[in-house]
Amino acid sequence: MAFRRRTKSYPLFSQEFVIHNHADIGFCLVLCVLIGLMFEVTAKTAFLFILPQYNVSVPTADSETVHYHYGPKDLVTILFYVFITIILHAVVQEYILDKISKRLHLSKVKHSKFNESGQLVVFHLSSVVWCFYVVVTEGYLTNPRSLWEDYPHVYLPFQVKFFYLCQLAYWLHALPELYFQKVRKEEIPRQLQYICLYLVHIAGAYLLNLSRLGLILLLLQYSTEFLFHMARLFYFADENNEKLFNAWAAVFGVTRLFILTLAVLAIGFGLARIENQAFDPEKGNFNTLLCSCDTGGNTGMSRVPSGESQLPPDCRPGSSRGSLVTMKTE
Repeated sequence: MAFRRRTKSYPLFSQEFVIHNHADIGFCLVLCVLIGLMFEVTAKTAFLFILPQYNVSVPTADSETVHYHYGPKDLVTILFYVFITIILHAVVQEYILDKISKRLHLSKVKHSKFNESGQLVVFHLSSVVWCFYVVVTEGYLTNPRSLWEDYPHVYLPFQVKFFYLCQLAYWLHALPELYFQKVRKEEIPRQLQYICLYLVHIAGAYLLNLSRLGLILLLLQYSTEFLFHMARLFYFADENNEKLFNAWAAVFGVTRLFILTLAVLAIGFGLARIENQAFDPEKGNFNTLLCSCDTGGNTGMSRVPSGESQLPPDCRPGSSRGSLVTMKTE
């Protein structure tokens, strides 16, 4: 299964060999895990990579439901889905983005930005749809009080835990992709900044048992980011097409207002008024720690992790520097 057409061979396990064959190497590792499911001796270990661990039967009014909590074994599952994400990244790059970019005849700088936005559009769109499905089926939208009631939310439904594991896997896979995609040195600090911000906030919501609040914030954040990167792609196709940037600017302000309001409401008022205020890490209760922190510090998602939140005068449509597309590189 080859993802890229290669015109020359490279020495085995050399730097160029790993860069050009990293998706194939990841596919082989994933295949080994899947083959392990076929044998009774290795099936238990293979399931450790594929399925979320730490399942617990929680009694309900009618019967019992299976929920999950986090633990060290989650790292193994995340590692497996890092390789899955690397494979999907290569598929999107090879069969979608490369074909489109060839028709557009982009420069090297624009080609790098096009690939970045193309990958993020696919990821943000799929994450928005998935996240929206989760919050609707779990009833978090219809009952906002559920974001802080019965805290700590130690036990998670399968789809909530699996969503968080996949999110962590995606942003962890973005780190080696900086090397595999040969990202320019000038671009690396900016991309590292928003990758690390996403990892810190998603892992923080997961480990501090704020998974419900984190889902809503991610839904708002990813919706804005999807629109922004779509605007960039349309701009690369036609430099006169800047209408989506105007739509993004309007949505950006609205979503930031919702994110800030929701974070303050859930942490500053909801968690601060529940009865259980005891700090107990063993039971997953970090309520006292959260309420004692500055509320604004817990709303880091209100910033744009993958770009600046304001439009400099020389980055506005029609400026001499050539549009909003350049704002993410300054």
